[in-house]
Formats: sequence, C-alpha cells, structure tokens
Amino acid sequence: MRLGRREIRFAAAAAAIAIVCVAAGIWQLDRLGQRRARNANVAARLARPPLSVGRGTVPDSVRQRRLVATGVFDFARERVWPLRSFDGTPGVGLVTPLRLADGSAVFVDRGWVPSPDAHRVDHSLYREADTATVEGLGMIPPRGHFDVEIATLRDSVPYRLVPFVLQETGVAAARGLPRRWPAPALDDGPHLGYAIQWFSFTVIIVVGTVALLRKTTILASS
Repeated sequence: MRLGRREIRFAAAAAAIAIVCVAAGIWQLDRLGQRRARNANVAARLARPPLSVGRGTVPDSVRQRRLVATGVFDFARERVWPLRSFDGTPGVGLVTPLRLADGSAVFVDRGWVPSPDAHRVDHSLYREADTATVEGLGMIPPRGHFDVEIATLRDSVPYRLVPFVLQETGVAAARGLPRRWPAPALDDGPHLGYAIQWFSFTVIIVVGTVALLRKTTILASS
C-alpha cells in the first residue's frame, strides 16, 4: 500500500493522537493504583479499635481513624460550617465543642441541617443530649472552605481545644437531624472507566485510520 504525502501526514497525526490516548489511559491506571493503595491504608486505619480522645491526643494519630469521646456539649459556643449541601439541599454543618473530663474539648461535627441561605440556622432546633459519648472519624481541619479554624478559636473558649475535629457517625437524633455525614467512599472511583475509554479511543483511531488509508489507496489505484 503506497501512500502519498497527504496520507502520510494524516497517518502521523493519527498516530500522535493515539499515543496521547494511550498515555492518558496509562495515567488513569496509575491513579487507580494510587487510589487503591490509599483506600487500603484508610481501611486498615478504620479497622483499628476506636481511639479515646483526650488532651494528649495528637493529630497524626487521629487522621482517618475511628475516635470515641465522652463529655458535655457546649451548645452556647457551637459554630456552623456554612455552604454545605446534602442531596442538593442547601444547609450548614453543626460543629459543637464537647468538653472532656480532663478539661480539654474537641469540636464535634454533629452533621448537616437545612438552611435556606446556607449560613444561618436556629441552633435550638437541633440540640441533642448535653452529656454524650460520641463516636466518629478524626479529621484535620480545614476540611474545606469556611471550615472551623481551631487555631483562631482558642482564645474565644475557656478550655483547651484539641487540634482536630471529630466527625460524628451513626444515627442522628429526633427527625433524623442533624444528618450525619457519610463515611468516606473506598471504591475505585472513575479511573478504570476512564482508562478503558482512552484505550477504546486508541483502538478506534488506529483501526479507523488503517481502514481509511486502505480505502483511499484502493480508490486512487482504480
């Protein structure tokens, strides 16, 4: 099959695009491997027994780890995490100090409640029992935009704050509110599907280019 200059340029361009598609597919497989490794690490940490929170608990020990804390909620100093949506409904997260027996306190993210402007809420509607044993996941703030900044709040409370957030899990109180945040997803994400798409594009480009060049050559020789 003899090719003219135009066909050669076309084949070269198609080959370049195919190479890019292959590279993109390999990159997605690499990201899939990284995600699976991260998921395995998180799953291993979550499988460990819950860590009891206290004054001496350090941030590195709580990241993606199940925690348990017993104390008294300080609802008067509750904060909101604004601009939080749940299933498309605007709302806020309720972040409440839990005073511990050793004199320190941990901010507990009790979950999501609806708010029309995603900033203000009637806190009295979502109070739970003052004394509680809370179980959840350890998170290092900021977890996102406008999250509580523990370092800037230390001077505004009469107790020592531990430098992390306990994101409460389990079943909410009355009316299902606050709605607890879902557990982290430990799936493969979209990477395998994206890799298959990129490799499919490569096959389509190669097969289509060969077929088109063959047809062009046959027409030229007839």
